[in-house]
Amino acid sequence: MNFSNILQLFIPRDRIFFPLFAKATQNLVVISNTLVQMVNSNDHNQRRALIREIERLEHVGDNVTHEIFNELSANFITPFDREDIQRLASSIDDIADFIEGSAKRVELYKIERISPAIIKLAELIETSAQELHSGVSELGNKKNVHKIKEACVRINSIENHADDVFNMAIANLFEQEKDAIAIIKVKEILAALETATDKCEDAANVLQTILVKNA
Repeated sequence: MNFSNILQLFIPRDRIFFPLFAKATQNLVVISNTLVQMVNSNDHNQRRALIREIERLEHVGDNVTHEIFNELSANFITPFDREDIQRLASSIDDIADFIEGSAKRVELYKIERISPAIIKLAELIETSAQELHSGVSELGNKKNVHKIKEACVRINSIENHADDVFNMAIANLFEQEKDAIAIIKVKEILAALETATDKCEDAANVLQTILVKNA
């Protein structure tokens, strides 16, 4: 390895990591929007097609996560702590995983009627993804730290709302549904969606950690 290549290892990689994180969260916005379309569709063929698209987008997210980890292992200098890069990438990837998991359960469990609670949780995930993308997109701009903080606060608020929606939905499910198997199916889907909002909050917490460390 010549001196020029060695020198490259010590150059801050903000021009690499920040665009990759923005790419990851933009993909999250798209996959969450596709989820909202899917749960609002009453056409079985369209619903299946949207689930296939969610699966494709989850793979896109996986590839971006791998890119981030590859860059992390190849560079000595990073724009912020290596552990935080890893945690942020993993939490973003987890959100996509739970979105895909909930969508696949709708298909595998042959869910015919999508409940209002499932639709509401999908919408909350989409809003959280938009806020996360907004915050992540400002990571490289120290003048807009307040925008990141505001996005994190909104994500935390959304997660609290999602908890309320989930708890009420489970209570109504146990009260109104008499088929035990149907209860298990719907409960798993609701739990996967609610966990996706938890993972959005995890990502927001990483963002807040990054801000504190780099204040």
